[in-house]
Amino acid sequence: MIPEKENKAKAKSESLGAFALFDIEHFLHRVLRNWYWFVLMALLGYTISLIYSKYYAQRIYASNLSLSISNNTASYFTPNQSINFIWGQTGNQDGVYLKKMLLSRSHNEYLVQQLDLFINYSTKGLIKRTYLDKYDSPVFLEVDKSHLQQVDYPITLIPRGKSRYEVVLPEEAPSSTLYSYKTENFQRVPAFPRPANRIIGINEWYVSPGLKFKLVLNPQETPIKLDNIILTLSTVNNTVNNIVSTISVEFDKEINSIMLISKRGYNLNGTVNFLNTSVNELQKKRLIDQNTVDKNTQDYLFQNLAEIRKKLDSSAAVLNQLKVSEGLYDIEDRDEKTIKNIKDLQLKKADLLTKLNSLNSIRTSLSSQNLDRMISPSAAGVEDGVFSASVSELKALYQKRRELALIYTPNSEPMREINRLINEARGSSTGSLRNYYNVYAVEIAKIDREIAAESAGMASYPEKERRYLDAERGYNMIESTYNILLTKQNETQMRVATNKSDITVIDPAKNLGQGPIAPNVQRTQYTIIGGLVLLPLLFLGIAEVLDSRVRNLKDLLVATRIPLLGVIGKNSHENNLTVLEQPRSSISEAFRGVRANLRFLHKEDKQSKVILLTSSVGGEGKTYISINIASVLGLSGKKTILLGMDLRKPKIFGDFKIDNKYGISNYLTGEVEIERIINTTKIPNLHVATSGPIPPNPSELLMSERNREFIEELKNHYDFIVIDSPPVGLVADPFELMNYADASIYVVRHEYTEKYMLKMITEKYHSQEVKNLGLIYNAFEAKQGYGYGYGYGYGYGYGYFDEDKNYQQPLLIRIRDRIRTFFKQK
Repeated sequence: MIPEKENKAKAKSESLGAFALFDIEHFLHRVLRNWYWFVLMALLGYTISLIYSKYYAQRIYASNLSLSISNNTASYFTPNQSINFIWGQTGNQDGVYLKKMLLSRSHNEYLVQQLDLFINYSTKGLIKRTYLDKYDSPVFLEVDKSHLQQVDYPITLIPRGKSRYEVVLPEEAPSSTLYSYKTENFQRVPAFPRPANRIIGINEWYVSPGLKFKLVLNPQETPIKLDNIILTLSTVNNTVNNIVSTISVEFDKEINSIMLISKRGYNLNGTVNFLNTSVNELQKKRLIDQNTVDKNTQDYLFQNLAEIRKKLDSSAAVLNQLKVSEGLYDIEDRDEKTIKNIKDLQLKKADLLTKLNSLNSIRTSLSSQNLDRMISPSAAGVEDGVFSASVSELKALYQKRRELALIYTPNSEPMREINRLINEARGSSTGSLRNYYNVYAVEIAKIDREIAAESAGMASYPEKERRYLDAERGYNMIESTYNILLTKQNETQMRVATNKSDITVIDPAKNLGQGPIAPNVQRTQYTIIGGLVLLPLLFLGIAEVLDSRVRNLKDLLVATRIPLLGVIGKNSHENNLTVLEQPRSSISEAFRGVRANLRFLHKEDKQSKVILLTSSVGGEGKTYISINIASVLGLSGKKTILLGMDLRKPKIFGDFKIDNKYGISNYLTGEVEIERIINTTKIPNLHVATSGPIPPNPSELLMSERNREFIEELKNHYDFIVIDSPPVGLVADPFELMNYADASIYVVRHEYTEKYMLKMITEKYHSQEVKNLGLIYNAFEAKQGYGYGYGYGYGYGYGYFDEDKNYQQPLLIRIRDRIRTFFKQK
């Protein structure tokens, strides 16, 4: 065989008996049948989302503040100059620096300590806890910072009238690890019992081993009366981290000197108060820093001017002495252009030397840790935002170290950590200064070379004229330095007189009744409802994938490719004699259709005299189908006998009310003659041979020569022999009996037969091991609202048959028919 054809044949063989993993049609019908679960889940989701949004969801609010960094107000060192010149570089370095300050730990830690932001206020209703702003509470908590405090420990205040409150602490025992707000560290203390509840008044101290505080009356009257106030202390570190994480700073896209600051929080008033306070404190701090630096610069310039004044007077005296002693008031024919160039170069050098002196003063301040004596960096020509930020950070770290030094030893862990941070900040600042030193050194060396080149042309002058020119140059250089310092002094004095903060608030933060920015209640509602609605869909999908039963006739025929003889509806009769007792039913008509189709399953003699029925397992209706096929054959005038050859589980005798004392098992063992086991029925042309008592060796009896002779004998007396055989999925007997049969019928029960059980019979049929095989689809129900067009079962001609008179069509079918009627009327 050609390999390609061989592969195709193999793939085709493997597909036989294989059903689709997911039946989308059946799944959709299953979803429609379980519509009430989706409605129930949607209602449940709506209820849960409503309860969540009303009682559990914590609203998050945001307030905004905008400010401008003025370029026309007095800045650190020079009046009417841009901050970009002070902090250096171009672009928006001033804004970047301010952003860093607003988000810095030092600034926010200062606010936390000064404003007691480590105290959290809230109130609790029956279910939900609501966060409050400090000024929403009728009383404030004032903590004794010198006393160890219990943090993350809710303190409940219950009003008891006349400005008195009952202090209620949690039932669980307090922790023996307490927090110090002075050292910002935890300390262990001996375990102590939970303090009893106690009533205190305003300004009365509450003291326990783990708490010390008093209540201070809120000067503003609060509009909301609270049933309880819950106060929780946090560590400074946690409070600062929480605050910084909720602040965002952006710059206006059109004017980058305008900053937009936003603060998020659980309470709108709290965010408004924090933003306004934060910027107000920053303005104050900036103004203090500006005044301090300007005064330091003023003192520095005054001292330097005094020294330069002495040098200038000395240089003038030398120049005058030369004029008097040598009589030189001017030099004839001197090179004025060269003199002017040298004078300009000396002026530049004087400026650079002045900046170098300022750099030395700044470096001395950094190394001596006395940053309060820091002069203006612009006096040294330092225009670097990073340097300004590092100096501010270094100043805060020095202050922190002085506080820690009062508590910790020099080699303790906190001191080592603060020293490490100081070294990092100092390295950053000195690195910037070092760069300026290098730039100035290169510039001065360059100027010296240019002066030397210009002076080379003056070597031809007489000695006394050269001495006069040198004295004049020295005087001019000192005079230039003096004038530079004098100009800076005037600028500094003007700035001290007119100093104001370079931060201007454009729009302060306000409570305008802004709605919450989170959570998105509508999205949460959709998510909860959608998630719950998807649950039954998920379960139904899993059930559909795991469902291994035959539920779709179309899939059955595609998978097995075995001819279909008929579709039998679900039997609602009290016994198996449907054809006999309900001849005008749709099921009886379906069996007549099967009888008509049997003629297509035949051997060479064009007749199907021996008809064998089997199935996968018990309970699929094999005996029921056998009885009714035999009945329709008998009623059609054909002499028919029904053989109960399921010797392991006899059934037929009960429906026909026949004594099963003697049957086929007795005949095959030779106990009785054939006439003894054949029984008559209500139908003259229908006889029945029951199974008889259950033998110990049913397989051997069915495969015996006597059984073959038994069937051959019956062929001589009957037109049709219907054999009710055992299930092929349990025993191998039916395959032996199929050798005696002219036609075989395999019964598949709707929503009962397992799909994998059909693979064996399918393979045997297509491998020609089993011939003349047909399927009957049993117990099909039309309530699902879909049929297959074969006309054998329910779903067509409602009310025509007797048992269908009171039948009501499925809801989907009724809706479909009404829609069709509506459009036809149109």
